[in-house]
Amino acid sequence: MTLEILTSDMLSPVRHGFFSRRGGASSGIFSGLNCGTGSSDLAEAVALNRRRVADAMEVAPDALIGVHQVHSPTVVTVDEPMTGDKPRADAVVTSTPGLALTILTADCQPVLFADPDAKVIGAAHAGWRGALDGVLEATLDAMQALGARRDQTIAVIGPSISQRAYEVGPEFLDGFLSDSAENARFFANGEGDRMHFDLPAFGLHRLREAGIGQAEWTRHCTYSDPDRFYSYRRSTHANEADYGRLISAIRL
Repeated sequence: MTLEILTSDMLSPVRHGFFSRRGGASSGIFSGLNCGTGSSDLAEAVALNRRRVADAMEVAPDALIGVHQVHSPTVVTVDEPMTGDKPRADAVVTSTPGLALTILTADCQPVLFADPDAKVIGAAHAGWRGALDGVLEATLDAMQALGARRDQTIAVIGPSISQRAYEVGPEFLDGFLSDSAENARFFANGEGDRMHFDLPAFGLHRLREAGIGQAEWTRHCTYSDPDRFYSYRRSTHANEADYGRLISAIRL
């Protein structure tokens, strides 16, 4: 099956893609393009999936640059393929052509950045904790250090869990309100004491407050479309033992 690669006109002509699960070699609960080396999927299947992504991005497999994601605001700047253990971080930036920056997600926000004029790109993993702790702003800071301008930088949020599928408890809300009372706008009432959190809207808010030039969400919900996307929360609700990881990539 052919890979399905979602793109944004805003990021053109920079080569990029939010890959769905379609077109991969994995089977069972991982059926499709699982690119998570940390999953319990067959290593051979994951490696084949990642090679297909590298081919689609027209880079060598070792030029797929990723990090050991830990829900942090830490950003890594790279100028060559990585060797050895991946650094613990949640975003990566570069001004070096031929490197494809990648992020793995399964409900969290994959965010791809580009300043086409400065030829600087970035990729960030922004779950609720990383977004609250400033990973998006830190990515812009790191890009700026490479010569990017915030007001010329574009950011696109790829497939993420939508508000209608993201139910949280009162302690979750309290954490956001303690950061800013204005964060109440990103929550809607659910049943009883439950709330529904709008993660993509929160991400867009943080980007715009940080002075981004343009930003958008592709409006794809990972939870609600099992044929196209992996979802950590959906797999948890189904009592599955593990879940696949989607990959998003951008390169100069």
